[in-house]
Amino acid sequence: MPGFDHKDRRKLSLLLKKGSLSPVLDYLSSIPPKKVIGTLIRSFYHPEGLERWIAIRAFGYVVDRLAQKDMEEARIVMRRLMWSLNDESGGIGWGAPEAMAEAMAQNETLAREYSRILLSYVWEEGNFLEYLPLRRGALWGLYRLAKARTGIFREIEAWKILKNYLSDRDAESKALAILALGYSGVRELCDDIASNLSDRRIVKVFLEDELKEISIADLAAISLDRLSCKDQ
Repeated sequence: MPGFDHKDRRKLSLLLKKGSLSPVLDYLSSIPPKKVIGTLIRSFYHPEGLERWIAIRAFGYVVDRLAQKDMEEARIVMRRLMWSLNDESGGIGWGAPEAMAEAMAQNETLAREYSRILLSYVWEEGNFLEYLPLRRGALWGLYRLAKARTGIFREIEAWKILKNYLSDRDAESKALAILALGYSGVRELCDDIASNLSDRRIVKVFLEDELKEISIADLAAISLDRLSCKDQ
Protein backbone atom coordinates (compact mmCIF):
# COMPACT_ATOMS: atom_id res chain seq x y z
CA MET A 1 0.00 0.00 0.00
CA PRO A 2 1.62 3.27 -1.12
CA GLY A 3 0.24 5.44 1.65
CA PHE A 4 -2.24 5.89 4.46
CA ASP A 5 -4.35 8.88 3.54
CA HIS A 6 -7.37 10.63 5.03
CA LYS A 7 -9.76 8.05 3.59
CA ASP A 8 -7.77 5.22 5.15
CA ARG A 9 -7.61 6.98 8.53
CA ARG A 10 -11.35 7.55 8.45
CA LYS A 11 -12.00 3.88 7.69
CA LEU A 12 -9.77 2.83 10.59
CA SER A 13 -11.49 5.31 12.89
CA LEU A 14 -14.91 3.92 11.98
CA LEU A 15 -13.72 0.36 12.61
CA LEU A 16 -12.31 1.34 16.01
CA LYS A 17 -15.59 2.99 16.99
CA LYS A 18 -17.46 -0.26 16.38
CA GLY A 19 -15.54 -1.73 19.33
CA SER A 20 -14.65 -5.08 17.79
CA LEU A 21 -11.00 -6.10 17.50
CA SER A 22 -11.07 -8.70 14.72
CA PRO A 23 -12.20 -6.39 11.87
CA VAL A 24 -9.56 -3.86 12.91
CA LEU A 25 -6.79 -6.47 12.81
CA ASP A 26 -8.03 -7.80 9.48
CA TYR A 27 -7.86 -4.30 8.04
CA LEU A 28 -4.43 -3.55 9.48
CA SER A 29 -2.91 -6.84 8.34
CA SER A 30 -2.30 -5.48 4.84
CA ILE A 31 -1.01 -2.05 5.90
CA PRO A 32 2.69 -1.35 6.64
CA PRO A 33 2.93 -0.95 10.43
CA LYS A 34 4.75 2.40 10.44
CA LYS A 35 1.93 4.02 8.49
CA VAL A 36 -0.74 3.44 11.15
CA ILE A 37 1.11 3.86 14.45
CA GLY A 38 0.45 7.60 14.68
CA THR A 39 -3.26 7.18 13.94
CA LEU A 40 -3.59 4.50 16.62
CA ILE A 41 -1.79 6.60 19.22
CA ARG A 42 -4.14 9.50 18.54
CA SER A 43 -7.04 7.14 19.20
CA PHE A 44 -5.76 6.60 22.74
CA TYR A 45 -7.09 10.06 23.58
CA HIS A 46 -10.73 8.93 23.57
CA PRO A 47 -11.43 8.69 27.32
CA GLU A 48 -14.65 6.67 27.25
CA GLY A 49 -15.87 3.53 25.59
CA LEU A 50 -14.11 0.76 23.73
CA GLU A 51 -12.51 2.78 20.95
CA ARG A 52 -9.30 3.56 22.83
CA TRP A 53 -9.00 0.00 24.11
CA ILE A 54 -9.39 -1.53 20.67
CA ALA A 55 -6.77 0.95 19.44
CA ILE A 56 -4.43 -0.15 22.22
CA ARG A 57 -4.93 -3.81 21.38
CA ALA A 58 -4.37 -3.09 17.69
CA PHE A 59 -1.26 -1.09 18.55
CA GLY A 60 0.30 -4.17 20.15
CA TYR A 61 -0.40 -6.18 17.03
CA VAL A 62 1.10 -3.51 14.78
CA VAL A 63 4.22 -3.03 16.90
CA ASP A 64 4.82 -6.77 17.00
CA ARG A 65 4.64 -6.85 13.19
CA LEU A 66 7.09 -3.96 13.10
CA ALA A 67 9.43 -5.69 15.57
CA GLN A 68 9.50 -8.85 13.49
CA LYS A 69 10.71 -6.81 10.55
CA ASP A 70 12.88 -4.22 12.33
CA MET A 71 13.32 -4.45 16.09
CA GLU A 72 15.09 -1.12 16.35
CA GLU A 73 12.11 0.63 14.77
CA ALA A 74 9.87 -1.02 17.36
CA ARG A 75 12.17 0.23 20.11
CA ILE A 76 11.89 3.74 18.72
CA VAL A 77 8.11 3.48 19.03
CA MET A 78 8.41 2.29 22.63
CA ARG A 79 10.74 5.17 23.43
CA ARG A 80 8.21 7.54 21.87
CA LEU A 81 5.62 6.32 24.36
CA MET A 82 8.08 6.62 27.23
CA TRP A 83 8.90 10.19 26.21
CA SER A 84 5.20 11.08 26.23
CA LEU A 85 5.14 10.16 29.94
CA ASN A 86 8.08 12.44 30.70
CA ASP A 87 7.26 15.84 32.20
CA GLU A 88 9.57 17.43 29.66
CA SER A 89 7.44 16.17 26.76
CA GLY A 90 4.80 18.81 27.40
CA GLY A 91 2.05 16.22 26.91
CA ILE A 92 0.16 13.78 29.09
CA GLY A 93 0.83 10.43 27.42
CA TRP A 94 -2.74 9.14 27.42
CA GLY A 95 -2.76 5.39 26.89
CA ALA A 96 1.01 5.13 26.72
CA PRO A 97 1.52 2.66 29.61
CA GLU A 98 -1.29 0.44 28.35
CA ALA A 99 0.08 0.53 24.80
CA MET A 100 3.58 -0.33 26.00
CA ALA A 101 2.16 -3.30 27.87
CA GLU A 102 0.13 -4.49 24.89
CA ALA A 103 3.25 -4.40 22.71
CA MET A 104 5.04 -6.45 25.36
CA ALA A 105 2.15 -8.89 25.52
CA GLN A 106 2.53 -9.45 21.78
CA ASN A 107 6.34 -9.52 21.61
CA GLU A 108 8.58 -11.31 24.10
CA THR A 109 11.74 -9.38 23.23
CA LEU A 110 10.03 -6.07 23.99
CA ALA A 111 8.65 -7.56 27.19
CA ARG A 112 12.10 -8.50 28.40
CA GLU A 113 13.52 -5.09 27.54
CA TYR A 114 10.75 -2.84 28.85
CA SER A 115 8.88 -4.70 31.60
CA ARG A 116 10.97 -3.19 34.40
CA ILE A 117 10.37 0.29 32.99
CA LEU A 118 6.61 -0.34 33.07
CA LEU A 119 6.92 -1.51 36.67
CA SER A 120 8.88 1.60 37.61
CA TYR A 121 5.85 3.74 36.74
CA VAL A 122 3.97 2.45 39.80
CA TRP A 123 6.96 2.44 42.18
CA GLU A 124 7.40 5.53 44.33
CA GLU A 125 11.18 5.18 44.15
CA GLY A 126 11.14 4.68 40.39
CA ASN A 127 9.61 6.67 37.55
CA PHE A 128 6.41 7.06 39.54
CA LEU A 129 3.47 8.50 37.62
CA GLU A 130 1.95 11.11 39.89
CA TYR A 131 -1.13 11.56 37.73
CA LEU A 132 -3.61 8.90 38.83
CA PRO A 133 -5.19 8.09 35.42
CA LEU A 134 -1.74 7.37 33.98
CA ARG A 135 -0.77 5.30 37.00
CA ARG A 136 -3.96 3.29 36.60
CA GLY A 137 -2.89 2.72 33.00
CA ALA A 138 0.44 1.33 34.16
CA LEU A 139 -1.33 -0.94 36.65
CA TRP A 140 -3.58 -2.26 33.89
CA GLY A 141 -0.43 -2.75 31.84
CA LEU A 142 1.12 -4.86 34.58
CA TYR A 143 -2.02 -6.98 34.71
CA ARG A 144 -1.77 -7.43 30.93
CA LEU A 145 1.91 -8.35 31.23
CA ALA A 146 1.16 -10.75 34.08
CA LYS A 147 -1.45 -12.56 32.02
CA ALA A 148 0.43 -12.68 28.72
CA ARG A 149 4.01 -13.00 29.97
CA THR A 150 3.61 -14.61 33.37
CA GLY A 151 7.21 -15.84 33.46
CA ILE A 152 8.62 -12.37 32.88
CA PHE A 153 6.16 -10.85 35.34
CA ARG A 154 7.49 -13.23 37.97
CA GLU A 155 11.13 -12.74 36.96
CA ILE A 156 10.96 -9.00 37.66
CA GLU A 157 9.27 -9.74 41.02
CA ALA A 158 6.56 -7.22 40.31
CA TRP A 159 4.57 -8.51 43.30
CA LYS A 160 6.96 -6.80 45.71
CA ILE A 161 5.78 -3.42 44.46
CA LEU A 162 2.20 -4.29 43.55
CA LYS A 163 1.40 -5.71 47.00
CA ASN A 164 1.44 -2.15 48.32
CA TYR A 165 -1.61 -1.41 46.17
CA LEU A 166 -3.74 -4.00 47.97
CA SER A 167 -4.62 -1.31 50.50
CA ASP A 168 -4.75 1.59 48.04
CA ARG A 169 -7.60 4.04 48.57
CA ASP A 170 -8.27 4.22 44.84
CA ALA A 171 -10.65 1.39 43.97
CA GLU A 172 -9.44 0.92 40.39
CA SER A 173 -5.77 0.84 41.40
CA LYS A 174 -6.50 -1.78 44.03
CA ALA A 175 -8.58 -3.84 41.60
CA LEU A 176 -5.89 -3.88 38.91
CA ALA A 177 -3.19 -4.84 41.42
CA ILE A 178 -5.37 -7.70 42.66
CA LEU A 179 -5.83 -8.93 39.10
CA ALA A 180 -2.12 -8.82 38.36
CA LEU A 181 -1.09 -10.47 41.62
CA GLY A 182 -3.25 -13.45 40.82
CA TYR A 183 -0.53 -14.41 38.33
CA SER A 184 2.36 -13.86 40.76
CA GLY A 185 2.51 -17.41 42.07
CA VAL A 186 3.24 -15.94 45.52
CA ARG A 187 0.92 -17.60 48.01
CA GLU A 188 2.06 -15.44 50.88
CA LEU A 189 -0.17 -12.78 49.32
CA CYS A 190 -3.29 -14.88 49.92
CA ASP A 191 -4.25 -13.27 53.23
CA ASP A 192 -3.74 -9.74 51.93
CA ILE A 193 -5.80 -10.43 48.83
CA ALA A 194 -8.47 -12.18 50.91
CA SER A 195 -8.81 -9.07 53.06
CA ASN A 196 -10.49 -7.47 50.03
CA LEU A 197 -13.30 -10.03 49.82
CA SER A 198 -15.50 -7.61 51.74
CA ASP A 199 -14.84 -4.68 49.38
CA ARG A 200 -18.02 -4.48 47.31
CA ARG A 201 -17.05 -1.36 45.38
CA ILE A 202 -17.68 -1.69 41.65
CA VAL A 203 -14.94 -0.85 39.16
CA LYS A 204 -14.97 -0.73 35.37
CA VAL A 205 -12.00 -2.57 33.87
CA PHE A 206 -11.03 -3.76 30.39
CA LEU A 207 -10.92 -7.55 30.49
CA GLU A 208 -11.15 -10.11 27.68
CA ASP A 209 -11.70 -7.35 25.11
CA GLU A 210 -14.70 -5.98 27.02
CA LEU A 211 -15.31 -3.19 29.48
CA LYS A 212 -16.70 -4.96 32.52
CA GLU A 213 -18.21 -3.67 35.74
CA ILE A 214 -17.20 -5.95 38.57
CA SER A 215 -16.67 -5.72 42.31
CA ILE A 216 -13.27 -5.71 43.95
CA ALA A 217 -14.49 -8.64 46.05
CA ASP A 218 -15.17 -10.71 42.94
CA LEU A 219 -11.77 -9.85 41.49
CA ALA A 220 -10.15 -10.88 44.78
CA ALA A 221 -11.96 -14.21 44.61
CA ILE A 222 -10.72 -14.76 41.07
CA SER A 223 -7.12 -14.08 42.05
CA LEU A 224 -7.33 -16.24 45.17
CA ASP A 225 -8.54 -19.10 43.03
CA ARG A 226 -5.78 -18.51 40.50
CA LEU A 227 -3.21 -18.65 43.30
CA SER A 228 -4.85 -21.84 44.67
CA CYS A 229 -5.02 -20.21 48.09
CA LYS A 230 -7.60 -22.71 49.34
CA ASP A 231 -5.06 -25.49 48.89
CA GLN A 232 -2.65 -24.01 51.41
